[in-house]
Amino acid sequence: MAVPQIPNLNSLLGPRSAGRGRGRGMSRPAASSEEEKAAHDKIVQQTDQDASISRLSAVEVGYLDDPFAKYFVPEEKNKRRLPIINRGTYVRTKAIDNLVERFIDKNTSQKKQIISLGAGTDTRFFRLMTRQPNKLEIGYDSPNILYHELDFPENMIRKLDPVYKRSEFCGHCKAPRGFSSSTSRGAMDLDDDRESLYSQTYCAHPVDLRTLDSNRTPPVSFEHIDTTLPTIIISECCLCYLAPAVADTVALYFTQHFFPPSTPLGFIIYEPINPGDAFGKVMVSNLASRGIVLQTLKMYGSLEAQAARMKSYGLEETGGADINELWKNGVDEKEKERVGGLEMLDEVEEWELLAAHYAVVWGWRGEGNVWKDPIDVNEQFRDRGL
Repeated sequence: MAVPQIPNLNSLLGPRSAGRGRGRGMSRPAASSEEEKAAHDKIVQQTDQDASISRLSAVEVGYLDDPFAKYFVPEEKNKRRLPIINRGTYVRTKAIDNLVERFIDKNTSQKKQIISLGAGTDTRFFRLMTRQPNKLEIGYDSPNILYHELDFPENMIRKLDPVYKRSEFCGHCKAPRGFSSSTSRGAMDLDDDRESLYSQTYCAHPVDLRTLDSNRTPPVSFEHIDTTLPTIIISECCLCYLAPAVADTVALYFTQHFFPPSTPLGFIIYEPINPGDAFGKVMVSNLASRGIVLQTLKMYGSLEAQAARMKSYGLEETGGADINELWKNGVDEKEKERVGGLEMLDEVEEWELLAAHYAVVWGWRGEGNVWKDPIDVNEQFRDRGL
C-alpha cells in the first residue's frame, strides 16, 4: 500500500528553516553554534503559532468550544485546516481535558495545581475557568486551582498580550501578584512587552526548560509554585523537541527534585509515536524538511516505551492510548455522530494511519490515583499494563 501524503497532525507545520550552506554563485559563512541554536529555538517557538491556528480551525468548524482561541491568531492567517487535522486536534484536546477534569473533580475541596510545559498560547486554563467556575473557586480570596504555564520569554510575551488587555482573560486571573517586563522602563503601560504574570489562579513563567537542573537554583518565579499541592504536569508536544537526556532531566527535575516524594503527582504527555513504519518515516521526513526534529521520538516511539518512561520518572501507575483508539473507544456514539456531521472526512484510511502515530500517555504517583477508576479516555486501555 502506498504511503499517502501526510499532513502534520496538530499543525506541526512550521516554516522551513533558513537555508544553510551554499547559495547560487556564492557561499554563506558557516553558522555558529549559537546561531544554529537560536534558529532551532525560533522554529520550535513558531510551532505554537501553527497549533493556535489548528485550534481556531477546530473551533470555527464546531469541534471545540473555545471563545479564547481567536485572540491568538492574526486576522490575515488562513485558519482552515483539513478535516483530519481538525479531528486530531479535537481528540487530543478532549482526551487531555478529560484527564485534567478528572484530576480537578477528585476531592473538589482540595486545592490543586497544574503545570503546563511549553504552554505557548494554549487556552486550557481559561476554558476550565469558564466551564467549571464553581469547582475551581472556593471564593475570591481562596481559589481552588493554581495553574502555571512555562515557555520561552518570546512565547510568553505573545501569550500575555491579550491576557493583559482583554477583560475576557483578566477576569479569570484574580488579583495579580505582579508582572515583569522585558523592557527596562519603570513606568509600564499596555504597549510594553510583558513576559510574565503571577496571580492567585494563574502564573505565566518565562522559562527556558533547558535551564532546569537539580544542580542549579530554581528560577525566582518558581516561588509561586506550591510544592505541597497535588499537581499534574502537562507536556503537549513540548519535551519531544528536546534531546532525550535533556527531556528526562526536565521531567525528573519536577518528579524527583522540585516536588517532595510526599506530594501526589501526575504527568500527561502528548507526542508522536511509531516512527519506524512506512507512515512514520514519511511523517518524520516531512517534519524534518521544515526544520522540525522530534528528538525523543526514537527513544519513546511506542506506548510501551512511554510507559517505561513514566515509571523511570517515579510514576508507578501509568496508562496511554493512541489518538485512533481514543477516537474509537473514548468518544461515545452520539458525540461521534455530531463530530462526523461537521464536515466530510473522505480520508478515512489516512486518518486512521495518522491518528495511530500520536498518543496521550499518563502516569501517577502517590495515594488517590485520579486516573485509576475507569473514565472515557482510559477505560479501554487499563488492562494493557501500561
